[in-house]
Amino acid sequence: MTAGFQLGVIGSLTLSVASSVAIVICNKALISTLGFPFATTLTSWHLMVTFCTLYVAQRMRFFEPKAIDGHTVVLFGLLNGTSIGLLNLSLGFNSIGFYQMTKLAIIPFTVLLETIFLKKRFSESIKFSLLVLLLGVAIASVTDLKLNLLGSILSGLAIATTCVGQILTNTIQRKLKVTSTQLLYQSAPYQAAILFATGPFVDQLLTNRSVFAHQYTAPVVGFIIMSCLIAVSVNFSTFLVIGTTSPVTYQVLGHLKTCLVLSFGYTLLHDPFTMRNILGILVAIFGMALYSCFSVMESKKKSAIESLPVLSQKPEKETEPLLETKDDSDIKKANGVTHEY
Repeated sequence: MTAGFQLGVIGSLTLSVASSVAIVICNKALISTLGFPFATTLTSWHLMVTFCTLYVAQRMRFFEPKAIDGHTVVLFGLLNGTSIGLLNLSLGFNSIGFYQMTKLAIIPFTVLLETIFLKKRFSESIKFSLLVLLLGVAIASVTDLKLNLLGSILSGLAIATTCVGQILTNTIQRKLKVTSTQLLYQSAPYQAAILFATGPFVDQLLTNRSVFAHQYTAPVVGFIIMSCLIAVSVNFSTFLVIGTTSPVTYQVLGHLKTCLVLSFGYTLLHDPFTMRNILGILVAIFGMALYSCFSVMESKKKSAIESLPVLSQKPEKETEPLLETKDDSDIKKANGVTHEY
């Protein structure tokens, strides 16, 4: 792994964390303070602004678009858009505690799917670090676990579509040799389309309010615009992180964001904070540190193995006469035997 690649990974992780925390704080103000609860519709606007931004960027030659098989792009875009809608429905029909458990379940299911279908192997140390991480986040964020049939079905579908979508994000970039920007540019219109078509109905179902009847004051419009602009960075960094690392690493990063959001909520917004929250965050951070340490160690070990020279058996040296006549030389040339100096 080259130094330039490592810097790129660190940069993508940093951008993802910073932009995600920023958009959570912005959306919290928009939804809780200003009373704009239409999360699914807002996400469709995020994706439309992301596509428009990338369109302008490619027209200005900031990146070169690459054609991807239409069938693949459409299915990929619709799948990711559906997973966003299902996560929002899961939050609406379940308790917050069960919704947090749904998000926690994405990591083990991703590991399971990659092991079964992609034959990817996860070491015992990586599995242990993920277990510690999930335990910490559960302690910090899971409060109640009220179950209902419809909510459980929606959570199961949300987990399945999210896992498959994130695995495909990584697989498509590697198999088709496309960058995160090229893939996002091609798929964003389809993600936006399905959420734009279904978002108002999903939000109406969850809030009993219409996004079209909402009173759009100047502060509301201002925060919507700010949220959409931050979302460009969030969407770009999401594809970048999954492409340069793995779906599991992206989920680990997502739980780091959860811990940071809880911490910022207590520090900046004075949200309630208990010793249980503090303990959970500390355990989760310890799990993340273990995951990072084990991942770096395994990466170095893999790089060292790949850099070993391939040993090949040298053919036995032919015994040649000490003196070579002109006739002998002509015969060897005719048979393809030449000397290189």
